[in-house]
Amino acid sequence: MKKLLVAASLALSFGVFAEQEQPVENLVQKIDPITESFSTLGVNVIEIKDSPIADLKTVITDKGVLYASADGKYLLQGTMIDLINRKNITEDALSGVRKKGIEEYQDSMIVYKAENEKHQITVFTDITCGYCRKLHRELEDYLSAGITVKYLAFPRGGLQGSGYEDLMNVWCAADAAKALTDAKAGGEVKKVENCSAPVAEHYQLGQSFGISGTPAIIMEDGSIIPGYQPAEAIAKILNSKKDEQL
Repeated sequence: MKKLLVAASLALSFGVFAEQEQPVENLVQKIDPITESFSTLGVNVIEIKDSPIADLKTVITDKGVLYASADGKYLLQGTMIDLINRKNITEDALSGVRKKGIEEYQDSMIVYKAENEKHQITVFTDITCGYCRKLHRELEDYLSAGITVKYLAFPRGGLQGSGYEDLMNVWCAADAAKALTDAKAGGEVKKVENCSAPVAEHYQLGQSFGISGTPAIIMEDGSIIPGYQPAEAIAKILNSKKDEQL
């Protein structure tokens, strides 16, 4: 019995010693409850921040801005408004996300640059979208107004079917700008072998911006205009925003 007690004592001492030798982060793998809860819904959390409401977190996800209780038990979807200051809290949060995301995808955009550039807009577009085609037919109006138009792909039917494949082939074309113009005019989209355009990434980026349809116009400050607007209206908005910053 005495030998057993000694052995148990040594084992216990060794166990404590071994536990102390391990880095603390290896002992307890903490999983954020909000991230864990959202993952069960198939939603990826990008960032969690405090919201103006106590105990409610602002959650930036790949599906847009959501809100959740700190314990991850409750989820809120919708727009938060600051009534005192007349501010759209949700839109402000998304604006920063959009500006950062657009910056990361500059190299994969199809760009029509204005000769005397005053402003830039980024448009999530689809080939088959009627108002996307209308906007593109008026491309010269935008360029003449000094507005550079930069396109990202957003297949309305999702990441499958001919719409997705056509956008892939347009982005992989040797002259992507011409291919997009031809496709929006109803021309045949030529298949490009071994095409690996980031259309799926564009689509997922758009979803994280809260986009569900096309065209979706992202302004220079990260705000969004859902749907078509003529060049004159866009120029007026852009100039107004610029004046506000001065």
